[in-house]
Amino acid sequence: MAKSPEEEHPHKAFGWAAKDSSGVFSPFHFSRRDNGVEDVTIKILYCGVCHSDLHAAKNEWGFSRYPLVPGHEIVGIVTKIGSNVKKFKVDDQVGVGVMVNSCKSCEYCDQDLENYCPKMIFTYNAQNYDGTKTYGGYSDTIVVDQHFVLRIPDSLPADGAAPLLCAGITVYSPMKYYGMSEPGKHLGIVGLGGLGHVAVKIGKAFGLKVTVISSSSRKEREALDRLGADTFLVSSDLEKMKAAFGTMDYIIDTVSAVHALAPLLSLLKTNGKLVTLGLPEKPLELPIFPLVLGRKLVGGSDVGGIKETQEMLDFCAKHNITSDVEVIRMDQINTAMDRLAKSDVRYRFVIDVANSLSQSQL
Repeated sequence: MAKSPEEEHPHKAFGWAAKDSSGVFSPFHFSRRDNGVEDVTIKILYCGVCHSDLHAAKNEWGFSRYPLVPGHEIVGIVTKIGSNVKKFKVDDQVGVGVMVNSCKSCEYCDQDLENYCPKMIFTYNAQNYDGTKTYGGYSDTIVVDQHFVLRIPDSLPADGAAPLLCAGITVYSPMKYYGMSEPGKHLGIVGLGGLGHVAVKIGKAFGLKVTVISSSSRKEREALDRLGADTFLVSSDLEKMKAAFGTMDYIIDTVSAVHALAPLLSLLKTNGKLVTLGLPEKPLELPIFPLVLGRKLVGGSDVGGIKETQEMLDFCAKHNITSDVEVIRMDQINTAMDRLAKSDVRYRFVIDVANSLSQSQL
């Protein structure tokens, strides 16, 4: 007979979980494994709320396993290390992102691309190699193989750094891989949410001209005055879209809703690149004529490996880049999820786990 989540492992843990596809969160007792020789035990301070947490809580992608404790934008303090751990020590500020294990021996792991390993294990809603379920950062503690623990530079605030572990690397990795970082080139960013606002900051740090492309003018002043974008383009303004025809070298598309790609492809120069990062529930229509006639490329990208994620964190520290966050208590997560579904956040919710999780037990 299978053990309950509270009895699976020797160390008690506490968090908030979605118990079914309603996506409603409530307090949840479970357990964490012993700290092995390669492991790092972390007291969680902050955890970002990613849009994929909402998808998973509501089983919108069809593979959620309940009870589900989300959270893959984790920043905390090391409380224990295994005998083989040399990179970290107790009291170090560290992070955990989207994954907590991989096979470490395939061609992708050998290239520091653990995120593409066929046996990669997600931080939550996955099955670990010991057969038990992974639970994420909406909880008080986590035990992680040292290879998948990241050093958070001292100059980065813990709350503002947390979303970089997903949103930051999700935009940084394609910019590096697809060569979208050449100073002076023109980058379009579709959508100004959790991913898009970080993409603006990283794009400017690379020396790019940055245009935010949005469906409304609501965020124009914020994009230009606070985030540092050079221009703002409303996709429903046909005259301005026509004026911008063929002016962009690259476009990063962060939108997760179903939307048209043809207008975006028209903005690209010959040899331009459109990289999609959002995960719409239904397939998008891809017109082939503009690709063929303009030698344009459409690609995708999914976070990044551990080495590149550390590189991204160090880059952000050097350029004073953090996510713009709204810090919430753990017991505000259901309200936050409702707001996230309506895109009512600037630009990422971050749970103050250490200062609010114990209060939510009362």
